[in-house]
Amino acid sequence: MQGDRQHTTPYPGPRGRPGERNIEEKRENLVARTILVVDDDPHILEVIGFALEQAGMGVVTARDGQQALDLFEAGHFDLVVLDISMPERDGLEVCREIRKTSEIPVLFLSSRDEEIDRILGLEMGGDDYVTKPFSVRELVARVRAILKRTTASPRCEDRQTSLRCGGVVLEPEQHRVSYKGTEVQLTATEFSILKAFLSQPTRAFDRNGLIEQSYDLNIHVSDRTIDSHIRHIRSKFQAQGCAGLIETVHGVGYRLGRCE
Repeated sequence: MQGDRQHTTPYPGPRGRPGERNIEEKRENLVARTILVVDDDPHILEVIGFALEQAGMGVVTARDGQQALDLFEAGHFDLVVLDISMPERDGLEVCREIRKTSEIPVLFLSSRDEEIDRILGLEMGGDDYVTKPFSVRELVARVRAILKRTTASPRCEDRQTSLRCGGVVLEPEQHRVSYKGTEVQLTATEFSILKAFLSQPTRAFDRNGLIEQSYDLNIHVSDRTIDSHIRHIRSKFQAQGCAGLIETVHGVGYRLGRCE
């Protein structure tokens, strides 16, 4: 089963010029990334597909959950944009299946009345979500932010040292986390959040502080999104026998625990 490449009217670039991209955007996209976009609405596929292509990314589309899984199994993708409400296996089920074998970043699309589903999606390992009706520019910005967290070149200090707390070791250059020698699979957003804690082990972070540390662009992220990521990180480490990795500071937010 093949994905459909979609096209629509020109996506307005800066200052309203169709498809125009500034120099900085072009530099960021020297190496093309391939995005799997999944939605049962053909118009949404067209709009998102064209916008991502204008941003320098390759796009493959699927119109239902089963087609998305078939394409995912057969191809190689850097990120999945995934609608929650779809026929032939909804987005939550698709994400659950993907997470059995991969930690690829997942950006959910959801309707305003699907808050419970959005929370469940984040609990399953989604990296972020955009609510319909959405701004195409915001969606592209969020995709860029997630890819940057996943593929950014490590800074000098990252190359020099790993971050450690008890049995937890985070290696920024390899984008790897382990507990007592066993690797723990984290999504790109979870990795950034844990890195923030390990970089400042005595700091009590409020949610805004974690958003600033973990998201690269000035985009809205709800408190519940952060809380969902924290619960997911805790669950993954608890499964490895590491209880108390992240402590709740009542009235403030969170801080790094004992990592034991």
